[in-house]
Amino acid sequence: MKIIVNNLATEYKDEGEGPVVLMLHGWRRNISDFDGITERLKNKYRIVRVDLPGFGGTEVPKDKIWNLNDYVVFVKNFVEKINIKPYALLGHSFGGRIILKNQFQAEKIILISSAGIIAKRWRKNIFMILAKVGNFASYIPPLVFVRHKLKNKFYKAIGSDYLDSGHMKEIFKAVVEEDLSLDASKIKTPTLLIWGEKDRITPLEDGLKLSQLIRNSKFEIIKDTGHFSHLEKAEEIIRLIEGFISPLNIRGD
Repeated sequence: MKIIVNNLATEYKDEGEGPVVLMLHGWRRNISDFDGITERLKNKYRIVRVDLPGFGGTEVPKDKIWNLNDYVVFVKNFVEKINIKPYALLGHSFGGRIILKNQFQAEKIILISSAGIIAKRWRKNIFMILAKVGNFASYIPPLVFVRHKLKNKFYKAIGSDYLDSGHMKEIFKAVVEEDLSLDASKIKTPTLLIWGEKDRITPLEDGLKLSQLIRNSKFEIIKDTGHFSHLEKAEEIIRLIEGFISPLNIRGD
């Protein structure tokens, strides 16, 4: 389905009946990531999924370089436009970053390998320095001929989506610069944190920190999975989600 939100043609899906579960996907992903979860939950819940601006079937922001607050406002306006009140929020990676910034008055939160924590990891700092040095050195003959390959290797080493973001590069830089530790510490909503044991994009230590910051949270580690545990071990993830939001108590539990 298509609607206009913030002057952008926006793709979304609205399936099932019951309390609303709003799902927000990760960076460079789209609503299809939640197909398996939706198929199982739509018999008991109304599942609403939206392609975030710049991804899937939703237009790229065109008025300015968006930051995280712009995406939060977009989701808020989308929720108001289709007139829903989310009972539960589910966010993967970048979608989790949006939820950490604004919980949209939901009663339950599920975060899967959420972004939002900026950790001072020595490895990342070293590679950032090397990336800058490599960028300079790559202009020196004969390195100039392998400049692009060198930059790709450096950015992949620090786990960055930057080079894979195409026309969204500047927006990517704008949305990842904010550490949401303080926002997380203010969350009182019951929260389920699900993390892949071998996640390299948002490492396990980020999830552990979030579990410490969010007082009313439960932390689950999915063995032998990476950043996309909801795709790698969908059945296990679905069981965790169902157990967290069921049996449903609309008045709160």
